Amino acid sequence: MARKFQIPVIYQSSIMSRVKSARLAKDPRKKDKSPSVLDLGSLRFKIARHFGFCFGVENAIEIAYRAVSDNPDKRVFLLSEMIHNPRVNNDLRARGVKFLMSTYGERLMSFDELVPEDIVIIPAFGTSIELFEELERRKIKTHAYNATCPFVEKVWKRATELGERGYSIVIHGKHSHEETKATFSRARVAAPSIIVRDLPEASLLAEYISGRKNASNFEQDFQGRYSDDFSPLESLSRIGVVNQTTMLATETQRISLVLREAIIERYGSDDLEMHFADTRDTLCYATNENQDAVRALVESGGDLAVVVGGYNSSNTSHLVELCEKVMPSYYIKDSSEIKSAELIRHLDLDSGEVIETPKWLSGMISKNKPVDILITAGASCPDIIVDEVITKISSFFPSTKSLDKVVEELE
Repeated sequence: MARKFQIPVIYQSSIMSRVKSARLAKDPRKKDKSPSVLDLGSLRFKIARHFGFCFGVENAIEIAYRAVSDNPDKRVFLLSEMIHNPRVNNDLRARGVKFLMSTYGERLMSFDELVPEDIVIIPAFGTSIELFEELERRKIKTHAYNATCPFVEKVWKRATELGERGYSIVIHGKHSHEETKATFSRARVAAPSIIVRDLPEASLLAEYISGRKNASNFEQDFQGRYSDDFSPLESLSRIGVVNQTTMLATETQRISLVLREAIIERYGSDDLEMHFADTRDTLCYATNENQDAVRALVESGGDLAVVVGGYNSSNTSHLVELCEKVMPSYYIKDSSEIKSAELIRHLDLDSGEVIETPKWLSGMISKNKPVDILITAGASCPDIIVDEVITKISSFFPSTKSLDKVVEELE
């Protein structure tokens, strides 16, 4: 039986939880990726089969709130954001939790202010070996409230194993992301390591592997993204690929294939295992499920998509990428970004800026044709926020049924 976490009532949902429960009852093996449909008459919501809090996020939230409740007379700190969701982080701040660092690694307060009695929560992304050691030098009990996701730790263990077997480590991730920093800090202890963000960077690395590109350009091409002992001439002869768990799983697979083909070009296929390690088992199940569910959601068709999640959430951004290839898509942090049927604020992935789009919905509202809106959310987004989003959108439409009645029919 799946473990049940203690999630604060403020994050619990009256709509999405029932939708998820109804689908699970009908499809306990989770084989059906088709979306759930809430048909209100003039409006149809298509809800992704899988979305919202994953195992690692629920585990982290339970640990963080337990740290607060267990220590009413102590100072409680978070090393950085618990997860990439502003509502969760702001609520922890409201409960007195102070943040030591920003999500980008900026020190918000000096570690010299910490005393051994202080409580420091390690976030879901984990942290680097160096930061663990810095906290432990100050006698902080870093394992008391360590909320590192078990699937992140699995990647760390796999990287270490690869290093022990003599492979260099290629990390598919964003080099500024907390999780990738934590993985890199461990990988580089085990073996020469390098970070590639995407397929173009992997293709560039492949040119060095195959020998098509001169090693003299390597430092310029990958500056700041490889370990001190990494040599393009020696380290790329035996490699294994691991990933930041929130990246696009299909992209990690394509990167592995590109690097594998470069290895074959350079060394041949007869002794491939000597030069290239199979690391497909480092992909996170929740990342896979959510991304597969979005593909099925998009294939079902719709007029537009709304993706809900924190604006610095890597896994949410990839769900947006999948949606916006096919239809107008709006990446919002919560329902407050929906100003009206005439105006929505949302994050534009290309510019990285929050922008406003007029007439995003109003032109579609008609009594003659129902509007199909696709809905999904990132792994760090509470279901209650999705409830609020669909409730607000439904208020713009003349509907023949209530949301509660439609969910009841689904059950």
